[in-house]
Amino acid sequence: MRNEEGFANTGFEIGLYTLGDLVPDPFSGKTISARQRMKEITEAAKLADEAGLDIFGVGEHHRLDYAITSPSVVLAAIAQMTKQIKLTSATSVLSTVDPVRLFEDFATLDLLSDGRAEIITGRGAFVESFPLFGYDTGDSAALFSENIELLLKLNENEKITWDGQFRSSLRNADIAPRPLQQKLPVWVGVGGTPNSAARAGRLGAGMAMAILGGDPARFKPLVEVYREAGLKAGHALENLKVGVTGHGYIAETTQQAKEEFYPYYSNYKSIVSQQLGHGEGRMSRFEFEKVAASDTALFVGSPQQIVEKILHQHELFGHRRFMAQLDIGGLPFEKVAKSIELLATEVAPVVRKATRKENVLVGV
Repeated sequence: MRNEEGFANTGFEIGLYTLGDLVPDPFSGKTISARQRMKEITEAAKLADEAGLDIFGVGEHHRLDYAITSPSVVLAAIAQMTKQIKLTSATSVLSTVDPVRLFEDFATLDLLSDGRAEIITGRGAFVESFPLFGYDTGDSAALFSENIELLLKLNENEKITWDGQFRSSLRNADIAPRPLQQKLPVWVGVGGTPNSAARAGRLGAGMAMAILGGDPARFKPLVEVYREAGLKAGHALENLKVGVTGHGYIAETTQQAKEEFYPYYSNYKSIVSQQLGHGEGRMSRFEFEKVAASDTALFVGSPQQIVEKILHQHELFGHRRFMAQLDIGGLPFEKVAKSIELLATEVAPVVRKATRKENVLVGV
């Protein structure tokens, strides 16, 4: 599919990401093991690759209710099972990971995968990694700011001399191995703050927006801030890449998708609310119908509904990539697999065709 059409490297990219949550099934109350979750994640990546999707990402959490603490290790395993799909973190918690270690791990992944590695960085929603690795949560913003700048310098140079506040200095240090790609693609995950968007633009990194619900139009100012800051810093517009990430579920009809997904999405919302200390927060069916409406950013519905939502956001943002998180709240793997199939065979070809003319005209 990708090779015949030629969309994989030049067109609109569509893929998946997972955080590997370990939560009780809302019907049985049982939670699968971390081992089983890993098997399902790697199988999902294999399915996505075989179906012609463009990118697969895994998140990073340091809690017992998530299966993935080391994205590079999981992606290295996936690299051996796949052939074409790009592999990224989603996200690497850069406030508490050493940038040199992160770069070396993903440069190694790039060599193992024949040039398919990327990094999406972020600050993360949880704070467990701070005491775990000896950092102060009060330094989160400063740590991220320093570490993203160092990461980008490592990406540019085989040897580096550098001084910072939070880690030991580097003096003509070898940064090895070098990736197969000339540089690793680096993105910054942005949740909704203009300052984060502006920083991503100034640095010339890609911007991956997490749009998890509501009216997507509220994110349009972030894209404008990002591109304005990037152009002001001297970066070419074609290098200022925007991606959208969001929750989703696809079935043959929109009604079927809602019926099947609601118990698991409500389960997810309740558990995450508890994890963040906000109480149980279980979502009613009435509330779900509102957040899953056709004009919202929750990607739940038939293939046609998902196409319409992606293209509507493309009109707003002019972005080049969409990544769906399909496996939340204890959703059984057979339902995830069917959703992957529909995304790859009925959504992706339509979106690629609809955006192809524009991509050719701008030379993307």
